[in-house]
Amino acid sequence: MRYQGRITDWNDDKGFGFIQPNGGGHRSFVHIKSFTSRARRPADNDLVTYEVKLDAQARANGRTQQGRTQAVRVAFVGNSSRIINASKVSNTPLIFMGIAFLFMATFTLTKKLPLFVLAIYATLSLFTFVAYAIDKSAAQNDRWRTPEGTLHFLSLIGGWPGAVLAQRLLRHKSKKQEFQTVFWATVIINCGTLIWLSLTNFK
Repeated sequence: MRYQGRITDWNDDKGFGFIQPNGGGHRSFVHIKSFTSRARRPADNDLVTYEVKLDAQARANGRTQQGRTQAVRVAFVGNSSRIINASKVSNTPLIFMGIAFLFMATFTLTKKLPLFVLAIYATLSLFTFVAYAIDKSAAQNDRWRTPEGTLHFLSLIGGWPGAVLAQRLLRHKSKKQEFQTVFWATVIINCGTLIWLSLTNFK
């Protein structure tokens, strides 16, 4: 039997939330893996249809108490229109990254910036992207998380391009306003320091 309800308390970092059925009643736990379409990420108040089953703990204990249900085979209602809206993601971070790399390439060609600096940025960006991917996986599987301070430190020392790509491609840490504020502060500090070094110490 299929039900209809709305998503509540969605945690995008961990990839789970709950569905409150229309008309009231006990809500059901839902995991990102239970959605039939991965074209976009779920969000609070999304209208969905779904089926229910007992969650793993209730089945293991042989109990059928109310409220211990998990939503499965979840489908968005009016999915196509929301996919279009979800695709309208700001390209500003990618544009900024492109300008930054253009700046570094120009300064490298004019010998104001050593070639090894580009290699350092590329290496740190790859390492940072992997760190984001590991943290995303840990969040979804309730494992030990990478401290936000570590992610910010990697951005500060030059891995921020990898962080931009991870936030865009993995949809990780991209909606948390407090994290974004600190993240862009690290980007500005890093870029400012690089410009100062390219105009002074690297001459």
